[in-house]
Amino acid sequence: MKTSFELVAEFRETQGKGASRRLRHEGKVPAILYGGHADARTLTLSHQKLLIMLDNERFYSTILNLKVGDQTQAAILKDVQRHPFKNAIVHVDFQRVEENEKIRISIPLHFTGAAVSPGVKSQGGIVSHMRNETEVSCLPKDLPEFIEVDISGLSLNESIHLSQLKVPPGVTLTDLVKDDAAVVAIHSPRAEEPEPTAVAAAGEPTAEGAAAPPAAAAATGAAGADAAKTPAAAKKEEAKKEPAKKDAKK
Repeated sequence: MKTSFELVAEFRETQGKGASRRLRHEGKVPAILYGGHADARTLTLSHQKLLIMLDNERFYSTILNLKVGDQTQAAILKDVQRHPFKNAIVHVDFQRVEENEKIRISIPLHFTGAAVSPGVKSQGGIVSHMRNETEVSCLPKDLPEFIEVDISGLSLNESIHLSQLKVPPGVTLTDLVKDDAAVVAIHSPRAEEPEPTAVAAAGEPTAEGAAAPPAAAAATGAAGADAAKTPAAAKKEEAKKEPAKKDAKK
């Protein structure tokens, strides 16, 4: 059975939130190893070394070699619990791997041929990835590191589904049981919204009946009010002003 990474761990006897908190303060990560027709065992790992390995994509999808003292155990990573805002690992789960038993694990999808596909090269389309990994079931010896998805033949508005992926012999796509979902497609780019013109930005009316902008209304308010008066109202205003004019002459 081929393994890709070796992790040195220690058995952990103490359990509980308090014990786990003390381990994290010491630069260690609490972990658990289960499966393989054996009892679950609690472990501790070096936090710094684990962080380095988690930066490698292959760490999530290959068989690991857990070394505890003079014992070794093949395992796969099943879950990683991270701190909500710190770059810290809170807990990890491993599952034992037996050579003659199938495992279920998510492996990455590697997309190739985008630059030469008709949909991108000559039709101006954009590649959209619906998923970057898929779960498979197989014996440990048949586990691929990744599945290649060739999109060099895709045209605009075409896609590739799970059922079209080429998987190695002995490998089954477990996600395909749920739904033959699309994994990648080429679609037209979204049309950009036009920028507002200078007239629209200044608040000028763009349609008949639109209200005048506040600045224009303020500038023409007095004139507009005078224009709105009827002839009768204008005469009354003039009559009221006459006595004042005569007193001023005296």
